[in-house]
Amino acid sequence: MTGMKVVHIGFLGCGNVGSGVWRLLESFGKDIQHRTDLSFHVKKVLVRDINKSRGIAFPEGVLTRKVEDVLEDPEISIVVEFLGGEEPAFTWLHRALESGKTVITANKVAFALHWHTLQKTAKEHASGLYYEAAVCGAIPIIHALEDSLQANRIDKIFGIVNGTTNYILTRMSKNNESYDDVLCEAQRLGLAEPDPAADVEGLDAAYKLSILASLAFHGRVPFENIYVEGITGIQAEDVRCGLELGYTLKLLAIAKRDGMSVETRVHPTFIRCDHPLANVSGSFNAVYLKGHACQEMMFLGRGAGDMPTASAIVSDLVRAASAQKHLYPTFDNEPIPAVALKKNMDWSCPYYIRLLAKDTPGVLSQIAKAFADQGVSIAAMQQKGGQRDGRVPLVFITHSAHEKAMQQAIHGIPREIATMESMIRVEEE
Repeated sequence: MTGMKVVHIGFLGCGNVGSGVWRLLESFGKDIQHRTDLSFHVKKVLVRDINKSRGIAFPEGVLTRKVEDVLEDPEISIVVEFLGGEEPAFTWLHRALESGKTVITANKVAFALHWHTLQKTAKEHASGLYYEAAVCGAIPIIHALEDSLQANRIDKIFGIVNGTTNYILTRMSKNNESYDDVLCEAQRLGLAEPDPAADVEGLDAAYKLSILASLAFHGRVPFENIYVEGITGIQAEDVRCGLELGYTLKLLAIAKRDGMSVETRVHPTFIRCDHPLANVSGSFNAVYLKGHACQEMMFLGRGAGDMPTASAIVSDLVRAASAQKHLYPTFDNEPIPAVALKKNMDWSCPYYIRLLAKDTPGVLSQIAKAFADQGVSIAAMQQKGGQRDGRVPLVFITHSAHEKAMQQAIHGIPREIATMESMIRVEEE
């Protein structure tokens, strides 16, 4: 093809996503060439075991166990990283950028924790740094925030950004199944890792929220500034009660900005059943945001998997290879920015509270007083079920209250009067 540019690339790792990128380039490469005048040639693939069966007929000499074969080959201009985790991924990405190579990564952990260092090195060496696949797989949310939505001040983001937890909560909601049963099934189907902690404890979503919030609010939002609570304590009874009250339970990544004050949190959240995110089921991901000009928007799609993530990687390959000059986010991406966004850990929202209360006169007034003493107003109260060992289950929905006041109110209820079984935050916007 006239004017076609051949781009030599190297892989760091070749698991499911790396194999997906290889297959996509093999099967769709001619279409990409036709559309872009770019031909991608994978010259080296770093693996731990060269003899492992991967279902791919790699040409002789492509697989290597030496990272230097990727990082020190002058012909390789783009390094694509599939390793996951913080190390050695960060160290190798940093070395690639120092040598002037462009980096493309799907690694939300290394990127969220070391973005400021990687970006500084990339700018110093005129290297490209691309990370669309680090958040929400095939959904082009990074490109949208960096480019398409530049004419907006983003005030709010609600994200379902972890497919494993969304699958679990969807099954619990639709089939009234327990958390443990659904998790075991998800592991059997390969939708959850043998050690699912990063997913079910909310850490995966928090890394992604750090990236999204930084781009949306045009300021660095460190991972350590995000409140994180997973779904391991969620009970089928609360999912069922929520549905009866008109709410669907999701693990939401939430970011809101008010001036220079920013709240960022990941936790189980009740949203109204008519909210656009309520019907995002199974392992799908979605990001719902509000900009002052575009108003409400939602991005929906496959947030994980070899081919959806490969789609985002190859999109970055095309973007990087086509760039006359690599661009970087323009906010102050430093460990301690000169003008920093202020962390707000005392956010305000309604709350769902389920208590087991002593079945005697006067108990309700004591509970109501504990709430009132902290300025927490009760919007609705229901008794859910009959007496259990002299206690009855009570469910409260509060009006919007501050997090610290809610915590103090709960601690102000004597255990001999009532014990808290669950507290779930509610978003009604």
